[in-house]
Amino acid sequence: MTDRFERLAVLGLGLLGGSLAWAVRERRLAREVVGQGRRAPALEAARARGLVDRVTTDARAAVAGADLVVLATPVEVMAELVRRVAPELAAGCVVSDVGSVKGVLAETLPGLLPPGVSYVGAHPMAGGHRGGVERARPDLFEGATCVVCPGPAATSEAEARVEGLWRALGSRVVRREPAAHDGEVAWTSHVPHALAFAYGRALSGAPRGAGDLAGPGFRDFTRIARSDPALWGGILDANRKALAAPLARVAERLAELARILEAGDTEAVERFLTEARAVLERLAPEAGPAEGDEDTVRRPDGGRREPFEEGPRGGSHGENDRTHE
Repeated sequence: MTDRFERLAVLGLGLLGGSLAWAVRERRLAREVVGQGRRAPALEAARARGLVDRVTTDARAAVAGADLVVLATPVEVMAELVRRVAPELAAGCVVSDVGSVKGVLAETLPGLLPPGVSYVGAHPMAGGHRGGVERARPDLFEGATCVVCPGPAATSEAEARVEGLWRALGSRVVRREPAAHDGEVAWTSHVPHALAFAYGRALSGAPRGAGDLAGPGFRDFTRIARSDPALWGGILDANRKALAAPLARVAERLAELARILEAGDTEAVERFLTEARAVLERLAPEAGPAEGDEDTVRRPDGGRREPFEEGPRGGSHGENDRTHE
């Protein structure tokens, strides 16, 4: 059980921010939970639903007196947001986030904080391709992995409090250096999104009636390409350095597959597919479909759900409180 926070301020009350606020409030992990955002009607609806104790559109007012501030906005606006609220941050406060890129945040945010305030980054691998606080749920992070990336000057107490918070929310906490996080998540989240978007773009050349034949495989592969383009444009741009090598590697493998298909080499094609499946099993054996059912995926609790059922780990990646899959 983590120590109870006096006041949690969540800046950006969308899917991830709203779910975090609700989960903390439901588990009584903070005496007060304050939600901040730009849309007053959505904020009031979140307060009426019990996600937060108090709401405001003023970020500086939201963080005043908080001992934990979580940034749940797009990564590209976090630095400016911290600059704006820094004068209101008291010594002992911990600033964290739910962003899907960590290197740029670890480089910029600590230097914007006043003395005595620590930055401890976090990235919960949870969410959905449909965002918005109206889709928030208090169990969103149960069974999900949360990557914690402490800033260079973070205190051990601040690190422990952030890790304890995510464990109390039911997440499996892992530690990574920011650069290592960005390199790994490029492979497991950002490249899949980039490929899904690229495939969606390529569909402009598909026969007009092809959509009538779209089945579960099509829906599985393209679901994440229905995520917010502005959000994902920011994510891909922020992690462009880490994305270069994996994108090039995938392009090489696509070219290889095209060559052996063109040559009619059936054995080479089967070998290619077999090796691909073996790599997946070695890298992430628990991320595959449920045994005996290729069209369902396993829940964190061991049960099953259909691929498009909205669930705790449904979608893309996260900012804007959208997601982190």
